[in-house]
Amino acid sequence: MYQSYGIGYEEYNRRLDNRLKVEEEREKDYQKSLSLVDEYQKQMHV
Repeated sequence: MYQSYGIGYEEYNRRLDNRLKVEEEREKDYQKSLSLVDEYQKQMHV
């Protein structure tokens, strides 16, 4: 977790604001990966 989001698991659990920031970043990463997969699939069907 620290390597990806710059925060350790203990700090993540301790503070709600940090947890919310990490979860927001995770959601952004997830949406970005979905977009990349979609783009890749479109290229494969052309």
